[in-house]
Amino acid sequence: MGKRRAPELYRAPFPLYTVNIDPKTGLIITAGGGGASKTGIKNGVHFLSLELVGGVHSATLLHTHETDTRATMNMCLGGDVIAAGQDGSCSLMKFSHHPAKQAQKPAAKDGAGDKGAARKRGGKGQNADGGGGGDAPQMKQDSPQVSVEDVAVVQGDLSPQDPCVKCVRFSADLTLLLSGGADGYVRVWEFPSLKEKFNFKAHNDELEDIDISHDKKHIVTVGRDFACSVWSGDQLAVGLCWHESMPQITEKTYRYKACRFAKVEDQKDALRLYTIQIPHKRERKPPQCYITKWDGRAFLPLLTKPCGNEVISCLAVSDSGTFLGLGTVTGSVGIYIAFSLQKLYYIQESHGIVVTDLTFLPDAPKSKAIKGDNEVVMLSVAVDSRCQMHALSNRRSFPLWLVLFFCGVMVVGVILLLQALFPGFI
Repeated sequence: MGKRRAPELYRAPFPLYTVNIDPKTGLIITAGGGGASKTGIKNGVHFLSLELVGGVHSATLLHTHETDTRATMNMCLGGDVIAAGQDGSCSLMKFSHHPAKQAQKPAAKDGAGDKGAARKRGGKGQNADGGGGGDAPQMKQDSPQVSVEDVAVVQGDLSPQDPCVKCVRFSADLTLLLSGGADGYVRVWEFPSLKEKFNFKAHNDELEDIDISHDKKHIVTVGRDFACSVWSGDQLAVGLCWHESMPQITEKTYRYKACRFAKVEDQKDALRLYTIQIPHKRERKPPQCYITKWDGRAFLPLLTKPCGNEVISCLAVSDSGTFLGLGTVTGSVGIYIAFSLQKLYYIQESHGIVVTDLTFLPDAPKSKAIKGDNEVVMLSVAVDSRCQMHALSNRRSFPLWLVLFFCGVMVVGVILLLQALFPGFI
């Protein structure tokens, strides 16, 4: 009997490294590729529509945007703009999603559609060329269309050998674009003008992750040099130390892997920071990895818990700040409660190899109908080219008045029982 796997939404013709969901349109945007190597593996960004039909989720490829010899290793969304880390550059692409114009664009004589045409579910072929013979005009009329335009490129890494943008991030108000590179530098541009605001050496080794607080007062960076640093502009504010109260953990046995700021549900002014710590060295008996929850303003550790001995590869936080998603290098996927760091969902080796990125279904009107009878839905992608869905069904709960009512009934029942057993008890 094979390993348990989550439902597979989509399989790309190349390794997948990153995934996002556009809250406005509900499009799944996933990307990857084989890089510049001459293996015949293409590089591209795929746009998928996600639907819930008869209680079953399905994804349909709408458009493929090829990226020549550059594989997209990471990306983030800023409205209708995608910032993609490709080699040493941060490439910006603008996409638009609109319904097809009916009966206004006649089919070509040979029946070939344009590259962005959607293919019908169950149609032949797995590419996005839309070559479907006489069915092409019907697809143009019935399917939404996606168009993509390359708008700008900024240099995000200046390493002399193998430059690589390791992480990109937009600020919450979409006025800043940040990138972290293998050269240890953080670069910040004003958006959309792309005027460089500042750049600074954040780490002595390559960056692993970067995030910016919702009020833009602090930037948090994670490097392979064991450091997790908080910056105010380009000035170091504080260096984090997650194991201050854990004397059994010695210096440089763990390094930081990921960081994310998050809201706190029902607390408007509160802010949390979550970090992942993984063992620096691989051992025959793997030690635990850890999640730490921090006060996102004072940067004091609030809670640290182990999260298994599979090495964590990526971290995601839901829009509400209620859930955390973790992926591992062995292909496992888990969902945790952010407040208590308790594990709610886990599939061991759901993917065949390292999970490269995760994203939660956004808290947006477009997503409500797609979520179905689930409390949370998360997507994962991996080097095995698969995009999977992980859904956590609504946990049943009782209203407080009903709980109090049953408690009252139990108290009365106990009193009546005692009165029957011991006359004169009352």
